[in-house]
Amino acid sequence: MPDATVELSHDSPWQLLVATILSAQSTDKRVNLVTPALFARYKTPSDLASANLTELEEIVRSTGFYKSKAKNIAACAQAITARYGGRVPERMEDLVTLPGVGRKTANVVLGQAFGQPAIVVDTHVKRVANRLKLTGSEDPDQIEQDLQRLLPPSQWTGFSERLLLHGRYTCIARKPLCNRCRIYDDCDSKEKRPR
Repeated sequence: MPDATVELSHDSPWQLLVATILSAQSTDKRVNLVTPALFARYKTPSDLASANLTELEEIVRSTGFYKSKAKNIAACAQAITARYGGRVPERMEDLVTLPGVGRKTANVVLGQAFGQPAIVVDTHVKRVANRLKLTGSEDPDQIEQDLQRLLPPSQWTGFSERLLLHGRYTCIARKPLCNRCRIYDDCDSKEKRPR
């Protein structure tokens, strides 16, 4: 996957931030079905900051946990409008202060929208990094640090996106598709299946 990139459709850092918040416990495919209507209705953080919460919940309902997600993206929009003049901040320290934004979401935005070195640790990265013995931790923050030590910062974003996509499509949770794995020979996982 030489050109691995986030699969969430977006045209701006703001859209990527919202899409990433919506992707929690959902699929990128599902989020990509919801965001066109969402961004057509609410074009800017300022628009979304004053959204009717019931209407917003209805738009994002199919992504799951819609009440919490609607509340978080509205509050996030309010914070971005009030504190950052409607622009998504470009620093981890600022991003993680926004409602609904943790290190994973912040790293997606930093790496994909702003081109900064970032390692995204989601369930796929966690699983693949452990199967490949790149980490021995289950803690996302520790996994992020372990992976950072393995590579120069210029490779962090692409590497973590490749791990994520590999986990999503090949090294899946229950029955990894080892028969089509490109790194089969480098894998010592106890879950490795014969080809």
